[in-house]
Amino acid sequence: MLWFVIAVLALCAFTLYKLRGENLVFLDQPTDQPRLAAPAAAPSPAHHQVVESLQAFSRAGRGLKGSARLAAIRDFMDSLSDGRDLASELRTVPAGGPRGEWVLAPGANPRRRLLYIHGGAWMAGSPRSHRSITNRLSLDNGCAVFSLDYRLMPEHRRRDGIEDCRDAYRWLLENGPDDTAPAEFIAIAGDSAGGNLTLSLIAWVRDVGLRTPDAAVAFSPATDGAMTSPSLRGNLGTDPMLGPAFGKLTRIPGPLLWWATWLGTRFMPSDPVVSPLRGDLRGLPPLLIQASEAEMLLDDARRYARKAQLAGSPVELQTWPHMVHVWQIFTPELPEAEEAYREVAAFLQRAGAASEASPA
Repeated sequence: MLWFVIAVLALCAFTLYKLRGENLVFLDQPTDQPRLAAPAAAPSPAHHQVVESLQAFSRAGRGLKGSARLAAIRDFMDSLSDGRDLASELRTVPAGGPRGEWVLAPGANPRRRLLYIHGGAWMAGSPRSHRSITNRLSLDNGCAVFSLDYRLMPEHRRRDGIEDCRDAYRWLLENGPDDTAPAEFIAIAGDSAGGNLTLSLIAWVRDVGLRTPDAAVAFSPATDGAMTSPSLRGNLGTDPMLGPAFGKLTRIPGPLLWWATWLGTRFMPSDPVVSPLRGDLRGLPPLLIQASEAEMLLDDARRYARKAQLAGSPVELQTWPHMVHVWQIFTPELPEAEEAYREVAAFLQRAGAASEASPA
């Protein structure tokens, strides 16, 4: 009987301290970060139309199972770019380079490069689905955007997508859309799952001693694989995108989720590679995080920003009330998306100026 009790206690300790990791409630503090709209501001009329359109997302795959359901979700995400007037040239990468596409606005400087990592829960999304974002980033910032087509689950391992991001960053340091040449300015950006990969990537770049990105941007990033952020449940009813898609996960006890994550991805939820919030956040490049106060991942963003700031890293967090998850994809129809891109452009301009002023 004693050995049984010891075994149970050991299993509980392993689950809490190894799978989940540190209790992060100390990060749930009010911040002095700017919110980009007045507290009482109502969303724009266009936002209501976006919310209505997301009902189609919640219906995608309904009644289907397995690969058929996933295919329907992927098709819906790719359709987000249909009918959009893109000013940028889309150019594929020749054999030998990473999978993805260059997004080149007129006059974009090929020596100014931005690696974009799309969202989609690591299982969906593509360069095509996020062209409204990559087109806008190239237009606003005069940079050559490389939109990475990383390997997705479940056909591939979670680690494969992570390795694709690392390989793409290495490649972009020396390769542009036209020729082989070092980058004058390089940034990384991503949304949701792509925001997670962005934050994981900047820590890896620091740890292996590669050239530090001049800046990074994360839209509504997932930062904690243990899924312990209070807003995952607190904002379930106000998130019209993630609520219907992932609300059922919030009903599963945490320990079961942590074990399932470990078995399914071969990463412990506490591993900083998949949970950048739980890593060392010292020595990061200038980073801008944007999130909605209505979305389930709000506290993933807040906790990461607070921990990074406590570690002395130059991280800015901007929040908007009411917005849907990754509202930046709905450009130009959402005024709030236009406002977000103005903030991104100002941030990247500051980062570029700081990079030019730094000694070589």
